[in-house]
Amino acid sequence: MPARLSLPSLVLALLLSTSAAQAGPKQGPPHPDAAQPAAASASQAEGNALERFLQERGWTGPVAEGDGSLEEDWLTPVRDGAKRMVHAAMGFLGVPYVRGGNDVEQGLDCSGFTRLMFERTLGLVLPRRAEEQARLSTLVTIPRDQLKPGDLVFFNTMRRTFSHVGIYVGEGKFIHAPRAGAVVRVEDMRAAYWSKRFTGARRAPTASP
Repeated sequence: MPARLSLPSLVLALLLSTSAAQAGPKQGPPHPDAAQPAAASASQAEGNALERFLQERGWTGPVAEGDGSLEEDWLTPVRDGAKRMVHAAMGFLGVPYVRGGNDVEQGLDCSGFTRLMFERTLGLVLPRRAEEQARLSTLVTIPRDQLKPGDLVFFNTMRRTFSHVGIYVGEGKFIHAPRAGAVVRVEDMRAAYWSKRFTGARRAPTASP
């Protein structure tokens, strides 16, 4: 029969196990081209934080009382172009990244995702590649400090100025299809990895809030 630990010994053991769990190396933002293991608890916490963020911005949750409409799904209707785009994009959270992917069934890559969102919500057909989207003359260049939801945000992740693209959703966050082995998700542009690789933003005139 195993020996029972005294109360002081049990407390000490718990403290040591907690310290060991917290002493692990901290991981920075994931590189879009490098697979990273996912922790279930971290994913759940991130999902809860994202849900709160979306609710605070008015992009999810029940329809406001008194408008006579019914909630069709988790994402509820919005009325202007930029919010409609962000709202629609949130419906693609969890769609797998597939290089060259153009639709939900096949999967999406970064520029395939932004192209699909712009076409579905604004009726604007973007070029296929991220670099081509950044150089499209009908889009307006936006300074970083003037970003608004619905803007395209570009990053240098493959030693090319406009090699990655996502959609800004507000509060320093953007939604994108990051890399092989990952899914469409929201990340913080202020994280060191993304902040130092940010290369510009573009806005469709019809997407202005």
